[in-house]
Amino acid sequence: MRVVSLVPSLTEAVARSAPRTLAGATDWCTHPPGLDVVRVGGTKNPKTDRILSLAPDLVIANEEENRAPDLAALRAAGVEVLVTEIRDVPQAFRELARVLDACGVPARPRWLDEAEQTWSSLPEPQTRLTAVVPIWRRPWMVLGRDTFAGDVLARLGVDHAYATHPDRYPRIALEELRACAPDVVVLPDEPYRFTADDGPEAFPGLPCALVSGRHLTWYGPSLAEAPRVLGRALRAARP
Repeated sequence: MRVVSLVPSLTEAVARSAPRTLAGATDWCTHPPGLDVVRVGGTKNPKTDRILSLAPDLVIANEEENRAPDLAALRAAGVEVLVTEIRDVPQAFRELARVLDACGVPARPRWLDEAEQTWSSLPEPQTRLTAVVPIWRRPWMVLGRDTFAGDVLARLGVDHAYATHPDRYPRIALEELRACAPDVVVLPDEPYRFTADDGPEAFPGLPCALVSGRHLTWYGPSLAEAPRVLGRALRAARP
């Protein structure tokens, strides 16, 4: 079995579970550290000719991260493409199991059981916070409806302000975001790399939590530690 992954979190999942099957991955696939496979471009602009040269048995993708025309081109060339859809935490576990099965993993990996147990045993949050969750600036974009990251936060007691917006990632004027007066502004380091010097200054007087984008938006081995890592960052913003 030869697999090319076009999704960083799925790359990590396959590399942890069946490393010898992974023949190629995107330039953005940074985990596990030291991953040594052929790079095939970005998630939005993969080099289909390079993918085809690897003669994969399977390409794994995601309906949100990858573009339909690229996947159609691979299928037209005779490559099997598995496309995942992940909008909440339970769906992430179902899709991870489906991907690993398709990659020929003979038994459910221990990390997947541990991650699922971590999330199923989370205590009910004692308090709930309101949040604005930017994912980009210039223009400002935030989490909207029906997103995996939004579900992750909701399970940790954080309700984001645009959870019922018609768009999944709406563009919202900065003035409106400030006017929401949330309990916390959650600033991940991907897809836009918010840092202590790039992001919090736009929200004077509001607590800002700088969080790991990998733990907020990735569905893979990082799920096992995500509640702890994200919870620590959220608490640090509101001492």
